[in-house]
Parts: sequence; structure tokens; C-alpha cells
Amino acid sequence: MKLTKAQYDEIAQFLGHVQPTRQSLRKLKEKFPSQSQSTLLSIFSQEYQKQIKRTHAKHHTAEAIETYYQRYLNGVMRNAAAPVLLELANEVDFAPSLMARIVLERFLQEKEQAIPSKTLINSMLRDPSQIPDGVLANQVYQCTVNDCCYGPLVDCIKHAIGHEHEVLLREMLLEKNLSFIAEDQLRAKGYDKTPDFILEVPVAVEGHIIHWIESKASFGDESSHEAYLQDQFWSYWNRFGPGLVIYWYGFIEELDCHRERGILLKDCFPTDIVTLRHSMAQR
Repeated sequence: MKLTKAQYDEIAQFLGHVQPTRQSLRKLKEKFPSQSQSTLLSIFSQEYQKQIKRTHAKHHTAEAIETYYQRYLNGVMRNAAAPVLLELANEVDFAPSLMARIVLERFLQEKEQAIPSKTLINSMLRDPSQIPDGVLANQVYQCTVNDCCYGPLVDCIKHAIGHEHEVLLREMLLEKNLSFIAEDQLRAKGYDKTPDFILEVPVAVEGHIIHWIESKASFGDESSHEAYLQDQFWSYWNRFGPGLVIYWYGFIEELDCHRERGILLKDCFPTDIVTLRHSMAQR
């Protein structure tokens, strides 16, 4: 679903005044009933991540970390069964999974008298039963399952959704009898930055030649699209020629401004593909 910049700004402005909870997501759907739920969910997640990045530093000062850790200890001392960490994260407007990471890291640092490795922290966040303290393990688990934008559970869901759309795109290409080389095959040949699919025979979409297709299971907003252009799309263009990006959950339509230079945006698989065979048959 494509949105105008004005429509997107209205949604983003609404999200700036609500807590990043499932209740807020329901309010968002009620406020914008004409918009696709998947589009709203993607925007909801991306706007929240931007907010967290803006405030990330203030939650990681030595003073803040010590304050959070002491509040956690005092809270579980009063009532170990209460969702102390989750409530603390909501109170200071920080992602529950990231709050759990801060307190877990501080706990392990005190216990082991050394800074724990990221590998160990990530492993314990994925499986809280590894945490050598039952109360903290339960607190971390509560944060993980109640965080709708961050954490190992969300990462797994995002990865699965991304893979699902790549499989869907592959099936559509096969259905159209289009020959292609997939990303894993390109990596095996030694390419580092590669699109999801390179077409062995270019096609035309809306009058534009397409050599490659990239699948994005997200909404294309200004910041994410600009980052993708710099990190991925222009690299693909330099190496493989013009291509197509599919933002399955929509994009800001004003961002589709590089067609003449060779990057086309769509929110679905194109229905008007013209192949070499098709164009020769028309002659």
C-alpha cells in the first residue's frame, strides 16, 4: 500500500503521542481504518525503533544503569512475582527487551566480577532458563514476550516474515517462467552485496528495464529507504544495472523518484511484465 508523505506524517505524528504497546496498535488501527493492518504494524515498529535510537544513549549511562539495577533489586525484594522490569521499562519509555539486557548484563557483571560477552547475553535472552537466578530469568522472559518491537522473539518473527516473502517472490518468478539467479547462488560465486534475485534475461516493468529484484518485508519510509539506497540499492545498480525493489508493506510514494536512474519501487509483484519473448512475438 502506497501512502503520500502527508498520510505517512499523520500516522507518524499519532504514534509520537502513544506508548509502544499492543493497546496502542489497536488504537492506531481504529484511527486509520482504511490503511492495511500490515502497513500500520510495519510503520508502528519502525517509528518506535527510531524513538529508541534517539534515546538509547541516556539509558546506557553508568548512572542510569545503576539506577535501573537498584530499582529492579528493590522491586523484586518487595514482590518477586510482579513484572518489575516490564513496568520499569514502560515507566521510562524504553524497550522491555533492552531493559532486560541492561539489568542482565549488570547482574552478570556483579556475579562474575567481569564484563559478560555479548554471545552469553544473547544466548540468555533467547533462553532465559540459562540465567543463574530464577527470579531474574522470569523477569527477562516477561520482558521478551511483552516486547512487540525488540528482542529475540521479534527478531525470529521478522526473519521468518522476510524469508516467507522471498519464497513468495521466487514462486512468482517461477510462475512467470523467468530465469533467475538467487542470492545464495551469487554468494557462493563470491559476490558480497547481492539482491535477492538477478534475472538472467532482463524484463521491462512499466517501460523500465529490470535486471534484478529485491524483496523488503517492510514499509519504505524516508530513513530506511535512504539507508537501503546507500548500503544496497546503488551498489546493486552499479554492479548489475537497473532493478526493482518490492516493499511488500508499502512505501511513501514520493520516494519512487529514481525510476529514470534505474531503481523502481513497487508494493507488489508487477502484473505487467514484458519479456523478450513477449516483445518479439508482438513484432
